[in-house]
Parts: sequence; C-alpha cells; structure tokens
Amino acid sequence: MEELFKLILSRKGADPASSYTASLFSKGRSEIAKKVGEEGVETALAAVSGNNTSIIKESADLLYHLCVLWADCGLTPSGIMTELERRQSMSGHVEKANRES
Repeated sequence: MEELFKLILSRKGADPASSYTASLFSKGRSEIAKKVGEEGVETALAAVSGNNTSIIKESADLLYHLCVLWADCGLTPSGIMTELERRQSMSGHVEKANRES
C-alpha cells in the first residue's frame, strides 16, 4: 500500500491528459469520492456473485481509489493503519458505540 500511495502522490501534479491518477486529482474531491463509492459497490456486487477473480479486481480498484482520496485529503495509509491498530484494543461493539456518542 505504501508503494502504491507513493506512486499516487508522484502523479498528483502530473498532466491529467497523460495520467489517470492526475485526471482524478484534477476533477476534485467530490469526483474522487464518487469513484470510491462506485468501486465499493462494485466490490460488494462481486462478492455477492461469488466470483473471486472479480472480487480481487474490484478490491484492487477500491483500494487504489481510496488511496487517491486519502492523498487528496492529506491523509496517509500509515495514519489509517494507526487508527486500525488503536481499534484492535477494544471490542468492535464498544468502538462503534464510542463513535455514536
């Protein structure tokens, strides 16, 4: 993930005509977020279909677009991993209840 993220960051200022990643950045955060949503739905549909090859491909698309969104927001995979590590010390029910209050 870190290598993918570094590649995405390197494309941030590139020519949108020559880089899909740069074209995403040029469209803005709302368009990037839409792509994350689309890929999330496609991943879920692939899972329902039971086709593991499709699940792998759609998951890769989702993770890529999520990394683009993180980069646009100034976040890093290590920041996300830190949050996941923090959550490991508590029950999922407790963590969710803490978010809702």
